[in-house]
Amino acid sequence: MSYDGLFAGAMARQLDRLLTGAKIEKIYQPEPDEILMQVYTKEGRKKLLLSTQPSSAAVYLTERSFENPPSAPSFCMLLRKHLQSGRITEVRQPSTERVIEFLIETVNEMGYAVNKRLVAETMGKHSNLILIDRESGKIIDSIKRISIDVNRYRQLLPGLPYTAPPSQDKLDFWTAGRDEISLRLSSGSAVGPRAVMDGIQGFSPVAAEELWLSGSPGELPDRILTLRESLQQEKDLFPAVYLGEEGTPQDVHIIPLRHIFRENRTLRFETPGQALDYFFQNRSQSNRVAQRSVELHRQVQTLLDKLLLKKQRLLEDLREAGQAEQLRLQAELLTAGLHRACPGDTSVTVENYYDGSTMTIPLDPRLTAAKNAQNYYKKYGKAKTAGKEKLMQLEETEKDLDYMESVLSAATLAREYETLELIRRELSDAGYLRVRKAAQRSKLQKSKPSRFRTASGMEVLAGRSNTENDYVTFTLAAKTDLWFHAKDIPGSHVVLLCRDRRPEKEDILEAAALAAYYSKAAASENVPVDYAQVRHVKKPSGARPGMVTYSSQKTVYTDPKPPNVN
Repeated sequence: MSYDGLFAGAMARQLDRLLTGAKIEKIYQPEPDEILMQVYTKEGRKKLLLSTQPSSAAVYLTERSFENPPSAPSFCMLLRKHLQSGRITEVRQPSTERVIEFLIETVNEMGYAVNKRLVAETMGKHSNLILIDRESGKIIDSIKRISIDVNRYRQLLPGLPYTAPPSQDKLDFWTAGRDEISLRLSSGSAVGPRAVMDGIQGFSPVAAEELWLSGSPGELPDRILTLRESLQQEKDLFPAVYLGEEGTPQDVHIIPLRHIFRENRTLRFETPGQALDYFFQNRSQSNRVAQRSVELHRQVQTLLDKLLLKKQRLLEDLREAGQAEQLRLQAELLTAGLHRACPGDTSVTVENYYDGSTMTIPLDPRLTAAKNAQNYYKKYGKAKTAGKEKLMQLEETEKDLDYMESVLSAATLAREYETLELIRRELSDAGYLRVRKAAQRSKLQKSKPSRFRTASGMEVLAGRSNTENDYVTFTLAAKTDLWFHAKDIPGSHVVLLCRDRRPEKEDILEAAALAAYYSKAAASENVPVDYAQVRHVKKPSGARPGMVTYSSQKTVYTDPKPPNVN
């Protein structure tokens, strides 16, 4: 993540314009290393997030909702005591590093006006939030206390003077001249983007790489000066989030990363804060989805393994049940040859009057020959009945296996936390999983299948779970719409909404490519996809969610293609 000194500077200038004069109304600490302030500005109420989480350290305005702990942590209580009802008088970046300071004017317990500094150091694992008395320069407290055992150079403890992070042997981005920059870039041992990072404050690896790739090496000092002018005048800013192949946020910056990321994978925003808010919200969601996806995969795979074991045992039982006819024959021949058996015999050889051969039949020596014959008839009856039951169980198990394969495919394709929860709820409703009481109480939003448009503007729907597949096909779709599904492969129901419009070949191919993408064959090529009018898609009585039959279909072959991200 490219929240570097350049980004922090742009953020400080944005916050200074918006928050100067703002009143601090409420202070929360939703996470151990996050502070959320509700401030009242000329434009209304805003939420200011100050995060010191190593992976998401930053300062920005957010639109997100946060769940606060039942009782406020001690640092939160301290900030409320010193800052609540105070006014922000200035927001600044003291150097070209990832440090933003808030100057705050408030009133102490005696009613006297006092001034405080709230310093946000957003430097990865070294991130911290420190409250300082401006008159004395001493630390009131910090969200992470740093003792001499942790850092010999710099301690962050109540009562100690505040010391800024150690300066690095780099040129000041805001004041260095062209000759200084040129000399520093050429005199060091590093070359390329590394020379920019090692020589000048404020550059992240990706920002340095973009600057290096955007022109010839000899023009690099001029490009740095041009960038400085743009940032000073706040012109040509390009707050944007850059997406990966699957649409998940990969990076964010205020300078255009055109040489590193594709244009069609770029989301632009009006302000740096909006870009950061989107980036962290969706990245954290992606991480949460990944974690929950692993858990759900494990649970579904366990269910699949149990079903496969059940199928194996049923096949073994059926093989045993297949011996029923042999038991019947033994019972008949023994009955006909009772006179050949003597008391205490362990077996008897009788004639098989069906083919003229002989058969040796095992006997229980404790029983008479007649009683042995009765036992063989009983075994035959049980085996015959068991065979029918086991065959029915096998058919149901095969259906369960097909259904669970479709669930696993849906979980693999899931890109949203809500989709995984839909799948979990579906499995719970079907009796496959137990849902925690807290999860049972939570209400899922109304079903919202994925929606896309073809190049010609026709709308396409795709179910994200088997339950949603049914909803798309049998509730949202009209009888004349076109239904798509990867042939003989678990996948989503995809519907091309035709209504009064006749789809072109290109529309059909686009919808088919989406159906292939949202299937187990997403990583394959030349995937067969069946399509038919919705009127020809039927749901058998008692069928599991998402399980259908269809007729009058046509088949096209296509490469899976994800929806366009603009």
